[in-house]
Amino acid sequence: MIQVFAADERYSVDNGWLRSRPSFAFGEYADPDNTGFSVMRVCNDDYLAPGKGFGAHPHSDMEIVSIVLKGQIRHEDSLGNVETASVNELQRMSAGTGIVHAEFNPSDTEELNLLQLWFMPRERGLAPSYETGRYDASQLTNALIPVVTPDGAGQSASIQQDMTIYLGRLEAGKTLSFTQEEGRRMFLFLIEGSVAANEISLGQRDTARIESVTRLTLSADEASFVMLIDLP
Repeated sequence: MIQVFAADERYSVDNGWLRSRPSFAFGEYADPDNTGFSVMRVCNDDYLAPGKGFGAHPHSDMEIVSIVLKGQIRHEDSLGNVETASVNELQRMSAGTGIVHAEFNPSDTEELNLLQLWFMPRERGLAPSYETGRYDASQLTNALIPVVTPDGAGQSASIQQDMTIYLGRLEAGKTLSFTQEEGRRMFLFLIEGSVAANEISLGQRDTARIESVTRLTLSADEASFVMLIDLP
């Protein structure tokens, strides 16, 4: 089953300094029927104005990934980490037993766009940790490249859950296939362009929740940028 959620039908937040379209209930958006998918709890498409962001606040027992699509994000936490990530980079934080962090747009002129993703960890009470992940954008062409994995293999960042985040860029007219084991799920976010997922159409910023599908074929109608998450 492939269930598509159109971008313009998702809940919309506009606080002036923050514009966001959450895929699941978050903050002021309360929906008891839409609190997550598999171990995924948050997928926010956020735009932060220059110099704005989220002040110091606590988290625990959550895996948090921020993928930068435009601009830069500055991270500071109670472990002493101070890092700035930009396009072709991401930030991964395991909140574990507890961590306090702040994240904001350090630019005075450029808007920040990021995908903020939260996942339940494989177990509670893990040690908190942080890392900045980087990937080679040239490898994304007509391929799905793992950028976050359980073991942090290759150039991927590590995550405390049985899941993998892939990024890929399809040229117009190209096709990609992804195969997974029965019983697993997929979450698809179309960052740019338009694609058919097993002949079901998605437009820019649409998402899809995919279950009981072991082979997914993505066909690009135009140059497209996709995020695919393999979930338990």
